[in-house]
Amino acid sequence: MPYYESPVDGTRLHYADHGPASGAVAVFVASAYLGHEMWEHQMLPLAEAGYRCVGLDRRGHGRSDDVWRGYDLDTLADDLQGLLDHLGLREVTLIGHSVGTAEVVRCLTRHGSDRVAGAVLVCGVSPGILRSERLPDGVDPALARADDELFRRDRPAWFARSADAFFAVSSAGNEVSDAYVSRLIDRCLRATPRASTGLRALVTGLDLTDELPAVDVPVLVVHGTHDTSAPLAHTGERLARLVPGAALKVYDRGGHGLFFTHAERLTADLREFLGTVGATAATAGV
Repeated sequence: MPYYESPVDGTRLHYADHGPASGAVAVFVASAYLGHEMWEHQMLPLAEAGYRCVGLDRRGHGRSDDVWRGYDLDTLADDLQGLLDHLGLREVTLIGHSVGTAEVVRCLTRHGSDRVAGAVLVCGVSPGILRSERLPDGVDPALARADDELFRRDRPAWFARSADAFFAVSSAGNEVSDAYVSRLIDRCLRATPRASTGLRALVTGLDLTDELPAVDVPVLVVHGTHDTSAPLAHTGERLARLVPGAALKVYDRGGHGLFFTHAERLTADLREFLGTVGATAATAGV
């Protein structure tokens, strides 16, 4: 199994590396609780189409080491940059989901875009979701604290209770099998309790308003109309406005789990974006 050591503290981090060794490269950063396997409906067909697809298991997730520290955004961004450096990747398209979008943004603003040609931000929680002076229409902090108590008390029940809204089954009529929901919950529970609560704390304190305008690569924002975890008007639309030149694609009936319910459309949009970014880089002589 491929691993590399975090440049921050030597934590052993697992990654998958599929497809050809040369050509356009897509690096996938998963949602909280999940490892790279959440992207199977994107990584497999893109790799079969000739793209190199690399998927990261962040610390405490998937097959990466269980560690106590490092769930701040700077460390997670350093871990991601460490993967790009370890593999010597160039002209990369970074693809993040949910909190993974924040890791992608911080990686770009903290380390620059020498290795990165573009980014796709899917169902992002960026610039932030909790109500604050700069995010006045965010989630009530009291509601977030109550939800966190439920999560800590019974993680399996919390995931089971959240599945319907996550995939927008009742609200949008999306179809998801019980078997797939069960599998995804099992994968979520493989994230350690420390990693899970660490990521939740990161999200509740997130505010990337000031650094999003500094992103200097082409960006595609993908968001669903029925995303209750990160409402479109508060996150996706605002994210697209704050990133210079970003394109926004809105998926009708898409929830937070549109990587499964709208898998074919997302994969097609990723393939189109990878082709566009690759053509731009070739024209520029990168």
